[in-house]
Amino acid sequence: MVKYATSISLDGFTAGVDQSLEDPIGVGGMRLHDWIRELAFWREAHGGEGGIETPSTAVLQSSGDNVAAHVMGRNMFGGGPGPWGDDPWNGWWGDEPPFHAPVFVVTHHGREPLECEGGTTFTFVTDGVGSALAQAKEAAAGRDVQISGGSTVARQALAAGLVDEIRLDVVPVLLSRGVRLFEDGDAFGDLEQVSAVEGRGVTHLTYRVAAS
Repeated sequence: MVKYATSISLDGFTAGVDQSLEDPIGVGGMRLHDWIRELAFWREAHGGEGGIETPSTAVLQSSGDNVAAHVMGRNMFGGGPGPWGDDPWNGWWGDEPPFHAPVFVVTHHGREPLECEGGTTFTFVTDGVGSALAQAKEAAAGRDVQISGGSTVARQALAAGLVDEIRLDVVPVLLSRGVRLFEDGDAFGDLEQVSAVEGRGVTHLTYRVAAS
């Protein structure tokens, strides 16, 4: 199964405007993730301590149980647009990223695979999201593939009919501007609701994508 999950504002944005090193999710974008950063489960996975348990804990745990590979876009990996340069960016997550699985990064600019501690290897794919998902499925060997961001990669995969399940983590925030998940004219087919879970500061809505 190919799954996609994202935090999203009530007005449909997954990131704010002016994404940068200082504001990687854009101005105001971090508000979309306040609910997850307070979870003990999330903090532990990212090398932190403390935190709380809410209904969101079980949602995150169950969604990641069978994931064996990830796909993401260049912006989600980080480093800005254009060629990688002589000293390329190694991602937002430090020496030991939280994925602990193969990650396939969709980009226009190739580079050698990046092997990190904890079992994460980033492979840079220059021939599109379809190729990245095909490689991720092969690496997952029958287990699930998670599209981990961002919205452009997710829209491309949805438009190509390559996504089986979507989870929208809806946060009671209005950003007004930024990066939208769904744009005018998008045609992704019908969605069937699987579940709705109310967390603390977030509502998790899971949908199955109907076969076209």
